[in-house]
Amino acid sequence: MTTPTAVRLDLRPLGPHFGAEVEGLDLATATDEDLAAVRAALVDRKVLFFRGQNLDDDGQVALGRRLGELTASHPVVGGVDEAHPEIYALDSADNGFADVWHTDVTFMPRPPLGSILRAVILPPTGGDTSWADAQLAYDSLSGPVKELADQLTAVHDGNREFGYYLAQRRGGRGNLWDGEVVTRLEPVEHPVVRVHPETGRKGIFVNPGFTSHIVGVSEAESRAILDLLYAHLTKPEHIVRHRWRVGDVAMWDNRSTAHYANRDYGDAHRVMHRITLRGDRPYGPGRSGRTDG
Repeated sequence: MTTPTAVRLDLRPLGPHFGAEVEGLDLATATDEDLAAVRAALVDRKVLFFRGQNLDDDGQVALGRRLGELTASHPVVGGVDEAHPEIYALDSADNGFADVWHTDVTFMPRPPLGSILRAVILPPTGGDTSWADAQLAYDSLSGPVKELADQLTAVHDGNREFGYYLAQRRGGRGNLWDGEVVTRLEPVEHPVVRVHPETGRKGIFVNPGFTSHIVGVSEAESRAILDLLYAHLTKPEHIVRHRWRVGDVAMWDNRSTAHYANRDYGDAHRVMHRITLRGDRPYGPGRSGRTDG
């Protein structure tokens, strides 16, 4: 259940259960009560959009600190500059693409709780981002498939996307993440079905970007199960799509969503700045949650 808050936001839902635009709220001047309402709406609607904002890098970091504890920009990729080590720049001029369905940083033991993304430079057309509702997708699985998925564990591995970057561009020394400097990307295990620590709802918690295989089954079985879940997760009825404008800010609950950024703008320039909020260790059905790492 969503915790009642003192402020009632002006929400324009983008679907019956998923996504909303928050109208009339200036994130730079929002009160603590406003942001408590934003935080509650984020858990409920899973992805929120704010048009016409006037945030710079300092303002984005300040906003993030009011919503939770910020992580480093990324376990491997450095911050946008020395003054903003928390900001991860997705710059198309430096291979900063995200054109694969993924949930942020699931290749670490404690993936981020959520992300805040700001449009900095946009192409004339294209570059939309889509989000999938992992909880709605789980709810719409058949009973037998739910029962199977509830029992499974998957391996998440960041080496395919970031192993070379860590070794060659960072000299084997990444950022401080959960109290340790990242020097290698060890594969980690997470439940295939994640229980949301605030609501108790179940959601599909595998993604094509970082999930390598399911534990304890054959390679063919793993591929078939993952392909089924990916296809189901990204059905149109589980998705909202955002067409960016200058001044837009998006926030999403990383524990209950996956997302995909279109790479359909040719050689035009696209730059997005992202920060992430420190999360907890995922747990699945029948297992108790922990937030201490």
